[in-house]
Amino acid sequence: MKKRVLMLLALLSLPMSLMAEDKLNSGDTAWMLVATAFVMLMTPAGLALFYGGLTRSKNVLNTIGMSLMAYAMGTLVWVLFGYGLAFGEGDFIGTTKFLLSGIDDKTINGSIPELLFVAFQGTFAAITVAIASGSMIERVKFSTFTVFTALWVLVVYAPITHWAWGGGETLNFGEMDFAGGTVVHINAGVAGFVTAMILGKRKGYGKTALKPFSPLLAVLGAALLWFGWFGFNAGSEVAADGIAANAFLVTNVAASLGVLGWLMMEYIVYKKPTLVGGASGAVAGLVAITPASGSADMIGAIIIGFVGGIVGFLGVSVFKKMFKVDDSLDAFWVHGLVGIWGSIATAIFIAPYLKADDFNLGTQLVAQLKAVGLTIVYSGIGTVVVYFISSLLTGGGRVSEEEEERGLDETIHGEKVLNL
Repeated sequence: MKKRVLMLLALLSLPMSLMAEDKLNSGDTAWMLVATAFVMLMTPAGLALFYGGLTRSKNVLNTIGMSLMAYAMGTLVWVLFGYGLAFGEGDFIGTTKFLLSGIDDKTINGSIPELLFVAFQGTFAAITVAIASGSMIERVKFSTFTVFTALWVLVVYAPITHWAWGGGETLNFGEMDFAGGTVVHINAGVAGFVTAMILGKRKGYGKTALKPFSPLLAVLGAALLWFGWFGFNAGSEVAADGIAANAFLVTNVAASLGVLGWLMMEYIVYKKPTLVGGASGAVAGLVAITPASGSADMIGAIIIGFVGGIVGFLGVSVFKKMFKVDDSLDAFWVHGLVGIWGSIATAIFIAPYLKADDFNLGTQLVAQLKAVGLTIVYSGIGTVVVYFISSLLTGGGRVSEEEEERGLDETIHGEKVLNL
């Protein structure tokens, strides 16, 4: 009996970090393998088709190619240095785990292999810079965007990720961002807006109709994004549990309400609910619920998604005209502006059964606004620096007038696509 008591006292004297040692869970691991594959599908398939359908026929392949390049180059720099900067030890920025040093098949992160966590987070880095590409298509050099992708993931995306999720305490304001409201959507939207300002307007912008190549591809791409977003949001729990199930449900609900909100506004204003509008509304609803997907309930998701669709419509139809910036595929208005709404709404619509006893709405709103402000400022300044370096290294960032006139599919890639 005395021996058992001594063993118990010894156990209780162990540091909590040792008592809570990470342990592999096969169920969580299986789910995260699937979730990672879901999110991978979003960039070179979902976003590529969505953006490709919205651009003009002479630039379809180039637009799709930018999503492909974002995923390929984004993955490379992520595993080399990006993961270390984002999730390595350090306050302002990570300073360990470069080249995945110290990580092998036995290393555990929570309840899954850390190698799997690296892969999952890498898909986020890739899609973020791919989203930003929607603001600069039809006029940026492919070579410039390639260099921009590598530098932007390291200089802009990784630090913001570190502050929000990676352990950087000085610039973590206690925001709630379950799956990437600031890290992904506001960050990408601001980056896209800044590069669109620097590049200038496309030839004929505001004078001739720049019609989408294929609403059909846009809807198909949005559907693939919707599908992949289940892994994006529910996978961010990094476990197969009730919170993941909640995120899965509210993601679906908010996307559906985003469609309804956008189409309602189209019908009120134009009397014509369009398929492109419906697809854009789905994406707006998904963006809006992303930071709240781990904390909002079904009622919250309805409100967040519906308002997200309305905000996205107003951004594209009203605010874009006021700012007069040629954000080609509305990356800022659908991701940045709606992302701001989603980040604010995250503090407001916390499910009662998930709200802490000491929760204070005012305090949380301030935290959300601080994080939003930091993301806007850092992403804006960092993107300017990265763009000008990329432009300098590639002999200028904008294509020639002749290339723009003929179309980038033919002049850059030597390929053409048939109209569908």
